[in-house]
Amino acid sequence: MSTIDFKKLKSGTDIRGVASNCLGGKITLDGEIAEIFAKAFVKWLSVKLNKTKLKIAVGCDSRITAKELSDGFCKGATESGCDVVCAGLSSTPSMFILLKQSDFNCDASVMITASHLPADRNGLKFFIPSGGLGAKDIDELIFVAEKGDFLSGHGEVTYRSFMDEYSAILAAYVRSNCDSERPLEGKKIIVDAGNGAGGFFAEKVLKPLGADTSGSLFLEPDGTFPNHIPNPEDGKAIAFLKEAVLKNNADLGVIFDTDVDRAAIVDSRGNEINRNRLIALLSAMLFKERTGTIVTDSVTSDGLTEFIESRGGKHCRYKRGYKNVIDKCISLNEQGEYSPLAIETSGHAAFKENYYLDDGAYLITRILILVAKQTNGITELIKDLKEPAEAVEIRLAFKEGVDFRSKGEEIFSSIISEAEKTRGVSVAKENYEGVRLCFDRGFGDGWSLVRMSLHDPILPINIESDIQGGIAKIIPFIYSVLSRFEYLDAGKLENYLG
Repeated sequence: MSTIDFKKLKSGTDIRGVASNCLGGKITLDGEIAEIFAKAFVKWLSVKLNKTKLKIAVGCDSRITAKELSDGFCKGATESGCDVVCAGLSSTPSMFILLKQSDFNCDASVMITASHLPADRNGLKFFIPSGGLGAKDIDELIFVAEKGDFLSGHGEVTYRSFMDEYSAILAAYVRSNCDSERPLEGKKIIVDAGNGAGGFFAEKVLKPLGADTSGSLFLEPDGTFPNHIPNPEDGKAIAFLKEAVLKNNADLGVIFDTDVDRAAIVDSRGNEINRNRLIALLSAMLFKERTGTIVTDSVTSDGLTEFIESRGGKHCRYKRGYKNVIDKCISLNEQGEYSPLAIETSGHAAFKENYYLDDGAYLITRILILVAKQTNGITELIKDLKEPAEAVEIRLAFKEGVDFRSKGEEIFSSIISEAEKTRGVSVAKENYEGVRLCFDRGFGDGWSLVRMSLHDPILPINIESDIQGGIAKIIPFIYSVLSRFEYLDAGKLENYLG
């Protein structure tokens, strides 16, 4: 590539881009760029660790461009004098655990993945023993890549998978907490891996624990994702899992995203347990051990707050972005406020006890202990969770060419100003992101959150109401404010107006 805009490849705390033209897009991330980022990472890491001879592990999920990017990264790292361990098909969390609980003796690791994004995308996620790189670290990495002042040398490449060891760690955790070698004997558990990297869980974790996994779906890695998007939030994906659970009379259904850092479940009756339900289930489980503060993203329900508080816990509703909720959880614990879990409604769940790592397989491993012990079903733990009568997310687009990042404060200020003089509407007392509004009884009986997308020129609006027809009462207020901005396409809101 003649010119590379490295900054455009930054996606939060990752590097991401279009790595294949299989869907007609222009390639922005290829083996050559992976090679440059490898050299930049080795240089950055050498300075950070004050160490000249480094060793890095590289893993990937099932994406069609995994080998090209992996080969490129290995080339760049070894030409910088760094030794590389190619771990092959891996989950993202396993690449971090490799740094903590293995004899690989690596200084860092890199996962080649783009999570649940379409088949043409790919990316790089970086880990050091203290955790994943943050947004500022990625900025520094990009600066090094742009400067082009790299190290030189001759490193070696070796090949070794960590997935068998990682699976054994998970299985041992279940056994030790159930005091049984095969605690899932007699249980039927369906896994939907979506042709991502999660197929290992059925073969290497569940079966050794005694579970019957026959009827599981899409365990074979296939980076074209021919059956459905590997995303626990995707309706089609959940529908596949529900059908398989009911057809096979299973005790539990499990679904992972492509790189297994997110997960959700379906109970024996085919009820999906994700988003607020999943958070409630994990909270109830953890509070049996010790109550504390559950940190979530900003779009969780008021009913979840009531559920957590009814059990003696505290709900901290923080910013969207899995790294944001994790960092908040870490901060609370450092300040002396016990917080056992940081979790996004998307399924990113990070336990304090597990290095604050968002690990879908560890999340399910925790739930397996419940399945083994809970005789009347795990859903019993959340039977009193109050759920909204109506819920919707509406995503408004900014018009082409608009510097959308600069418009947020103008929008939020207008919403707050209008709410302060409107009967039945108030601004929530605690709010870390966008504007959260409360609508009184008779004025919608619910809440709304207007926020900026983390990465895209989108204004997401989440609305929930405790009554049928409540959303129709809330929308007119939001439309009256947002329709004033010419740079925002508020047309989608008109579909909800009477």
